[in-house]
Amino acid sequence: MNVHVAVQTQAHRLDSNTAAFARDVLDGLTKPQKELSPKYFYDDTGSELFVEITRLPEYYPTRTELGILRDRAAEIAALIPPDAAIVEFGAGATTKIRLLLAAHQVAAYVPVDISGDFIITQAEALQRDFPQLAVHPLAADFTKPFALPPAVRDLPKVGFFPGSTIGNFEPQEARRFLESARDILGRGARMIIGVDLEKDENVLVPAYDDAAGVTGKFNLNLLIRINRELGADFDLSAFAHRAIYNRDQHRIEMHLVSLRDQSVHLFGERIGFRAGESIHTENSYKYSLERFRALAQQAGWTPARCWTDADAMFSVHAIETNGSRV
Repeated sequence: MNVHVAVQTQAHRLDSNTAAFARDVLDGLTKPQKELSPKYFYDDTGSELFVEITRLPEYYPTRTELGILRDRAAEIAALIPPDAAIVEFGAGATTKIRLLLAAHQVAAYVPVDISGDFIITQAEALQRDFPQLAVHPLAADFTKPFALPPAVRDLPKVGFFPGSTIGNFEPQEARRFLESARDILGRGARMIIGVDLEKDENVLVPAYDDAAGVTGKFNLNLLIRINRELGADFDLSAFAHRAIYNRDQHRIEMHLVSLRDQSVHLFGERIGFRAGESIHTENSYKYSLERFRALAQQAGWTPARCWTDADAMFSVHAIETNGSRV
């Protein structure tokens, strides 16, 4: 970000989280291929829209992963010490963690997400249904190092990262995230991770470009958030959602495509768009079992167990740090 923009953000007296958002947006929109980080999808509206996406008929990952978690709940729960704290990275709706909590009693649950209000609401509902569970919601950017609540620091740790969110990271970023999670959870920790598997393009593309247009609303909500929180002037009618499959990179890409030549203004900066130019908002990498295991090993984890559905659409992996045994 240039000096002019830095002065502008200071003049607007943004808090630290909003200032980081502003820096990331301005840096991303001034790259040759404009981009925005998918972690900023999840304001309250974005979180609600994503819950709606998970219920769509085209969106197979959630129902397939839920099936694995239901069918294998006892096996997965057997890997979790009874006095453990489960730390969920990027926690959203509590549907998946409830399956594990119903199968196995643990001491504490720490949902971590950048959308603080949403996870607090979810945590309060979970606490009512599991009154014996100590729930410690934590508003933090889970993609960066953060400190766990003091109440759980001495407990055995199990990370929980469902939903194939690992696929939103570039491979080198995924490795750094797994390294960071290993450091946060500490020696002897385990982690349960959902990983979407490679499959036919005709299944993948509709999952990210549904007939009802909910994913398009989810994608465009990022521009609404930038307008609201940073004072930009994006014209929502001048952008369209697009999902494409990049076969060489093993990933689905989401873009917001400019429908005409236009300019957007943010903190005194003029950002030009050509007709057809896009903002790259998300990748969703699809892995083979072997490629994900190799990634985990590169990040200092040891693959322990793996479960898939009958059609090999999705996988749930258990990995462990040195010093733990399954």
